[in-house]
Amino acid sequence: MMSEIALGVFYHARFLDPAAQAALAEEIADVIAAAPLYVSTMPKTGAPMSVRMTNCGALGWVSDKERGYRYEARHPKSGEPWPAMPPLLLQLWDELARYPKPPEACLVNVYDEQARMGLHQDKDEEDLAAPILSLSLGADCRFRLGGTRRGDPAIALALSSGDALVLSGPARMRYHGVDRILPTVQVPLPPALRMVGVRVNLTLRRVA
Repeated sequence: MMSEIALGVFYHARFLDPAAQAALAEEIADVIAAAPLYVSTMPKTGAPMSVRMTNCGALGWVSDKERGYRYEARHPKSGEPWPAMPPLLLQLWDELARYPKPPEACLVNVYDEQARMGLHQDKDEEDLAAPILSLSLGADCRFRLGGTRRGDPAIALALSSGDALVLSGPARMRYHGVDRILPTVQVPLPPALRMVGVRVNLTLRRVA
């Protein structure tokens, strides 16, 4: 069921059924095997992020103290090109983002029980007209959605396994983040990903 919870914010509760979640988990497990998880660091401070991550697609999002946030064509540790984006992700982009150009990057964020993601904007892309598509697998999380300025009021909602969220149009530059993993885990990660963490978030982006 889809609801527009704010202008340009489309929330698809339980969009992926258990079979689709398991199929997607298998594909992401293959991505992680080809492009191992790593820990990015914050610009300037070099502080490690609490999530582990990797990417698939032509480009991958990376961050470090020396060069900050950016997209690169190769894994920052192995130097290898990112694995191709799985067909299921491309299909979901066509169905949910409804943008004429395909995504170029899918950031894979892996959460343990203590991981979080501070409020931020996705603004490292050249094509800011393209929506952001987010897909959740595994444990529930408390997702916070702010405005286009850091100090704007924010709303919170629980994202569960199989949920999809699209930030588009006037919502494309809204601040957002994950406050915490919730103890009410309604659906655990599918077996293919259960060894890496408790929640996996996939964020599809058009970069150029």
